[in-house]
Amino acid sequence: MLTLASILAETRTRVAHLERRGAEFAQMAGKAPAGKPFLRTPGMQVGLIAEVKRRSPSQGAIRPDLDPVTCARSYEQGGAVAVSVLTEQRHFGGSIEDLRQVAAAVSVPVLRKDFIIHTTQVLEARIAGASAVLLIARILERHQLQELAAAIREWGMTPLIEVHAAGELDAAFAAAPEVLGVNARDLDTLEINPGRAEEVMRLVPAGVTLVAESGVQTRADVERLAGAGADFVLVGTSVARQDDPEQAVRALTGVRRQPRQ
Repeated sequence: MLTLASILAETRTRVAHLERRGAEFAQMAGKAPAGKPFLRTPGMQVGLIAEVKRRSPSQGAIRPDLDPVTCARSYEQGGAVAVSVLTEQRHFGGSIEDLRQVAAAVSVPVLRKDFIIHTTQVLEARIAGASAVLLIARILERHQLQELAAAIREWGMTPLIEVHAAGELDAAFAAAPEVLGVNARDLDTLEINPGRAEEVMRLVPAGVTLVAESGVQTRADVERLAGAGADFVLVGTSVARQDDPEQAVRALTGVRRQPRQ
């Protein structure tokens, strides 16, 4: 049975190989052009972040034949304000090359979504053209979360700090997030609990940009999350699996934000 612990063990093995190229990556990152500014100022409507996603542990195959550039451009044409790219290969079918191609192909900012546990992965993201990097509070010690968030900022990107439960908020806030994600999916059980996520969202102060993640299928879902204070929603499976991802994204856009107090 696949567990978060097994995914993290695989990630640590992957990172151990990357660490050998740390000095090389730092040099390359220093020469890489700056990424596009990430989403810190919400507009009047809930912004849609659409995800390039071939498969997942919870859903299995979603779109094995997905072309990342074609998909990302369709998202942008449909009104997505940013594109998220899953770069974990074994369980999600992604790659750092997907990220590089997408960042070069679209005019909107691009988020690297992976199990980030080391600064070498931050350098990889910078080299590939990412504007932001996801940090999952659940898998990091408080000091690691702060150090990685600082490294992401140092390299000109935005950390999107993700929590799954109210108990993770203190560690997340200690890392001074400009953008905070609340994921309705429990990483241990892979189950989605929208009610719990909305309770957590209501604890996020108005000065922090808030992204609602997972479980978004319909426009009604976006409207419900707007009511809980979401500035942006991150949508993956429900748009990636569609034959017309542009239209799938467009159907979820245009929902008015309801700013938090």
